[in-house]
Amino acid sequence: MAAPPGKQVQSMFGEIAERYDFLNSFLSFGIDSAWRRRAITAAGCSANDRVLDLCCGTGDLAIAFAKNGCQTTGADFTYEMLAKGPAKANKKKVTVDWVQADAQQLPFDEDSFNVVSIAFGIRNVENVDLAIQECHRVLKEGGRLVILEFFPIRNRVWRFLFRLYFLRVLPLIAAIVRAGRTGAYTYLPQSVDDFYSATAFAKLLISNELQILSDTALTGGVARLFVAVKKSS
Repeated sequence: MAAPPGKQVQSMFGEIAERYDFLNSFLSFGIDSAWRRRAITAAGCSANDRVLDLCCGTGDLAIAFAKNGCQTTGADFTYEMLAKGPAKANKKKVTVDWVQADAQQLPFDEDSFNVVSIAFGIRNVENVDLAIQECHRVLKEGGRLVILEFFPIRNRVWRFLFRLYFLRVLPLIAAIVRAGRTGAYTYLPQSVDDFYSATAFAKLLISNELQILSDTALTGGVARLFVAVKKSS
């Protein structure tokens, strides 16, 4: 269940950073924004809670947490993606700490955060189990891990539509712009097929001493929202 080697993923996302926000919104018909709002609500943050948005990309979810009054850190492996965050945060008039970091070896102390969130990033980590261990380590007891991700789709109708769009339609649309010709948008459907099933991922969370609070299918199961809590020792 490993993603391609880290340097390969880092290079690929570095190449598409300039047009990443446009492509994400355009190719998802704006649904990605609604999914992030669901993640914010599920996190159940209070003002001044410490939040780590891991694999934060260009920072949309991190900025949304900051707008809710959370003390937010956005961390990503790819510098080119992370570098887009400060200007976006300034435009929204919020403060986010930006840190380049590998999800498999986080530069944060134990029990540092009330919430760790990952939106569409855990699938790109080379060693998912190690990343979940790190999330558990930096979470405070009772803290929440919120993961928004694509998983292999159970519903046959939605699975057919997903594969039709991501294997046939999306590559044609993405090819219009240079960023779409890097291979990132052909990598996407393959990475979903190769990723854990939702059931297997739930077992991975549990094996890392996280208690699952909810597992919610979004848009017919195209995406799923997991919320888990770090149990008291």
